[in-house]
Amino acid sequence: MTDPRPEAWRPCAAYLYVLHLNGPALAWEYLRRHPDYRRDWRRRRGRTGTIAQRWGLHGLENPGLDAREAHPAWRSESAHLVQIHPDLAPTADAVLFDVWRIAGHKHLFHEGQHMVLTAWLPGRWRSFALAPALEYGMACVHVGRNGDAELPPVADEASWSCSRPRPSRAMLLEAHTLQALDAMLAGATLREVAEALHGTAVVASDWHADSALRARVRRLAQRGAVLMRGGYRRLLRHAPVGQGRLHDPTKRP
Repeated sequence: MTDPRPEAWRPCAAYLYVLHLNGPALAWEYLRRHPDYRRDWRRRRGRTGTIAQRWGLHGLENPGLDAREAHPAWRSESAHLVQIHPDLAPTADAVLFDVWRIAGHKHLFHEGQHMVLTAWLPGRWRSFALAPALEYGMACVHVGRNGDAELPPVADEASWSCSRPRPSRAMLLEAHTLQALDAMLAGATLREVAEALHGTAVVASDWHADSALRARVRRLAQRGAVLMRGGYRRLLRHAPVGQGRLHDPTKRP
């Protein structure tokens, strides 16, 4: 979110889009909140590749853009990368390569070894590594990181825009973590975070020095800080979204 207004973190509805983000999109949400990253963006001059490497990027991206608008170019190849190669033995029903038929808002860049195409669909990014010999209209094959064939959704395919499944508890954890992180960066207290997440009535009855509610909110704030300070890199890998993705897990109270 990173809205400059002090109280912008309070509405839970502002974080609903987080419930459908995939790993790379979540990684960006944590990185763009890092004060040092935001400082590097403000002070950028000319070539920023060296500075961007520090953050795991090919180039700096505007931290004012959330995951629905930004196109950060990650240096590490994630489990979400799909390789597209020419089909050496095409059949009559072979898939033909056409970048314009891939659904989503697209961004094309060279990451040093090959061209990478990213496409934003509602709630997630898809990343495709394009083989050097690939040309428009050429029969092609799609291969995932685990060797599984995977076809990208096409622009005229209805399935990619239909309703999505109910968000998991793990995704609700990410939304609450980001909200708690924004609150702490804005100078809010743990009690104020609890009131935003659970309501004033619940906090009035359950908040005390050794309460489970206070411990839960404290863990959210600690988790957000760890993910922002480098733990976001774990979100680029194949592990499922959840509490076990911390690079340096915080201790339970």
